[in-house]
Amino acid sequence: MADIVDEVRHVAELGLGGAWWAERHTADALTAATVAGLAVPGLPLGTAVVTTYPRHPLTLASQALSVQAAIGNRLALGIGPGHRQRVESVYGLRFDRPARHTREYLGVLVPLLHGETVEFNGEMYQVAGQTYTPDALPPSVLLAALGPVMLRIAGELADGTVAVWTGPRTVETHVAPRITAAAEAAGKPAPRIVVNLPIAVTDDADQARAWVSAHFGGAGLVPSYRALFDREGVRGPAEVVVVGDEHEVGQQLHRYADAGATEFIAVPFGSREQIDRTLAFLAHVNREVGPGSPSEA
Repeated sequence: MADIVDEVRHVAELGLGGAWWAERHTADALTAATVAGLAVPGLPLGTAVVTTYPRHPLTLASQALSVQAAIGNRLALGIGPGHRQRVESVYGLRFDRPARHTREYLGVLVPLLHGETVEFNGEMYQVAGQTYTPDALPPSVLLAALGPVMLRIAGELADGTVAVWTGPRTVETHVAPRITAAAEAAGKPAPRIVVNLPIAVTDDADQARAWVSAHFGGAGLVPSYRALFDREGVRGPAEVVVVGDEHEVGQQLHRYADAGATEFIAVPFGSREQIDRTLAFLAHVNREVGPGSPSEA
């Protein structure tokens, strides 16, 4: 965990907008956020994302509120059902009706996060309980949503979405209009639309894209991602990552903002020199445009 603290301190010193963690085998995202939050005050923190199937919503609500209390209410809770292959082969669970699962999950989780007593009798969840954590405010809940049904659920029941492997055309024509319409119909505020992508400030964009193809090319075989790439009109992940020199990357980030993205989770990659150059530029952008701008994952 020492490396997590060092990285987050560096992010805070640079002046970036926050730090986010994906769910990985090496570290639990919410535990990482807690450790970082206790060591580094003030910086917004988030998960992108925690998989729902292996966690009961009552358990996740209790954990998330405990993190909120520990770090001074700076958490954005990104969640998602995950993918069939991982849920079934790694966790040994049935990836059964993910949209229904997600709707019921949020129907339990969100009221619990707001301190309400839940009496829920659904097709997949039957929950009776409450969780109370002194000094904890309900975190913003973001749903990983790619298809039309999940975007509608995100707009109705969550505070926004985290979109991965999503190009600006897809954000503008698919993600933003669908989730915004759902939020408006539900009488909710404008949703957060958080784009999560690898990024590299570099003079060799072709090499950077080749690196992404080598390390993340398999994303093109995941059905939900494949649908995004087809919608964007690209062949795979290397064609939606944000790469180029400072001017080119700045233009791409502005394109996402114009398309409707409210925040950008930047995942720097490549050599240490390339990562440092990327972070320095993102810090500059963050100072120029203020809160809600690129964050480092």
